[in-house]
Amino acid sequence: MTLRSTAPAFVIVCLAALVGVASPQEPEVKQVIPPTPDVPVKVNLQAKNFTETLPGDVKFEMVYVPGGEFVMGSPESEPGHQPDEGPQHKVRVKPFWLAKCEVTWEEYYDFWKDEGLFKTDEVPQELQANLKPDAITKPTNTYVDELYDHGKEGHPAICMTHHAAMMYCHWLRWKTKKGYRLPTEAEWEFACRAGRTGPYGFDEKTEKLEDHAWLKANSASEEHSAESQRKDNGDPTTHKVGTKKPNKYGLHDMHGNVWEWCLDYYDPKFYAKFPADVVTLGPVNRPTDKKWSHTVRGGSWADKADRLRSAARRGSDKSWMKHDPQLPQSIWWLTRMDVVGFRVALPVEEYPELVGIKPMVVKKVD
Repeated sequence: MTLRSTAPAFVIVCLAALVGVASPQEPEVKQVIPPTPDVPVKVNLQAKNFTETLPGDVKFEMVYVPGGEFVMGSPESEPGHQPDEGPQHKVRVKPFWLAKCEVTWEEYYDFWKDEGLFKTDEVPQELQANLKPDAITKPTNTYVDELYDHGKEGHPAICMTHHAAMMYCHWLRWKTKKGYRLPTEAEWEFACRAGRTGPYGFDEKTEKLEDHAWLKANSASEEHSAESQRKDNGDPTTHKVGTKKPNKYGLHDMHGNVWEWCLDYYDPKFYAKFPADVVTLGPVNRPTDKKWSHTVRGGSWADKADRLRSAARRGSDKSWMKHDPQLPQSIWWLTRMDVVGFRVALPVEEYPELVGIKPMVVKKVD
């Protein structure tokens, strides 16, 4: 009697234990809308390179760029010169850090796949009343595969809008408590030139553009284009960041690979606002809530050499969204604009007009 009465109980206990082991409860991830990041105006870091670590243990290196003066823009005599690159004017920038390489998919996925954030189009109704444009949310899904047959591991993230790049920086501010943002055009060009006054940021007498850049002439190479389906067809493609020679500051891919978003709202006549013979401190055409147009710099894997010059500028426009059939069109992704990426900057001391800079674009068609 004793054995018959206790055996079933023993079996039940064992089965319950097995079930408990086989089906552990996953901790529930609570999604939040983080408050606006509060970051210091001046960064308390030594004036040298440092490595930033993201929540998923993804790391990227920030290169210290000393402040200084330079002549911004290009002379009319420079081959490839465009009207929006002049008139040349003297500029001074304060010290800052700039990412050693363009933001890779590994870095961008840490933001895009952050389970603690809501996607923009999935915010609960009860929270939408207080949802402002600068609220930290993550990108919606892409209309098509985000890679466009380019490589992923170590390759630059592509096709994000200016708003998406701004929001990534906003997210970085929240995660690191540092004032990350996109570089201004002046900062970007100063860093790209690295003390050079010619078309490119290296010594053209001893070095070639293809030593420093992936462009149309050499980007069909299989070298450093892992996982890229485009290389299998002999087509130009993005390449792993940091595989070409850096400039004097230690920055890679300032020429080529992908165009890089700058903070500035694009104005082809912006340079005419500054006197040629007086040094202007940190000029910037501060972005607004307008979706178009913003500046990209540096040229891409699909461009000829003249578009990779240090002074070359390009402004975004509605045609960059012409392949997106959605209404309203995405504020996150540039469908088929697989030549655009970005890198991040961190000022040692922020310019007064840029303190608290944040994304402001709202979801709209235009």
